[in-house]
Amino acid sequence: MIPESVRYAPKRPFPPYPFLPGRDPHPTNDPRGHSYGVSESKPPYRPPQRWRENDEYLFGVDLYNHGYLWEAHEAWESVWHPTKHDTVQAELLQGLIQCAAASLKIPMEQPAGLAKLASLGTARLERVAQSGPTPFMGLDVAGFVRAFRDFATSNPSSIDTRPRIELDFGARA
Repeated sequence: MIPESVRYAPKRPFPPYPFLPGRDPHPTNDPRGHSYGVSESKPPYRPPQRWRENDEYLFGVDLYNHGYLWEAHEAWESVWHPTKHDTVQAELLQGLIQCAAASLKIPMEQPAGLAKLASLGTARLERVAQSGPTPFMGLDVAGFVRAFRDFATSNPSSIDTRPRIELDFGARA
């Protein structure tokens, strides 16, 4: 288990609150939102083997690990757009996006959304695990898939029990 103090992009501050739809002001659309008026980052494409330099990917991991699920989704989505031509990397990012969104369905009390998004996300990640090097972009993808499926099918009542993402900086890809 990854210690809660671990950060992969430690220079990036967390937002003042983790956004929960229906509870909080929308981060970018509401003037009270934590990112209102902040210009969106458009990170360049980085090949998977340069994942350690991909600050937005690393920040997405930090956001996810620390409970900023909507924000993690947004960070990874900004990285996903320039990777669409790189099928395996795009699948990894989409799978992580869907797992973060699945986790967000728990406090929204939408178990069907959790089940559907967890199934979609882990299926994408499983394809990555089967086609790419292990670990891929620092993540033991197969291990995360197993842990996330176990979590999603355990009828979780809290996001606190979701598996965290631990990156292996000794990994090649």
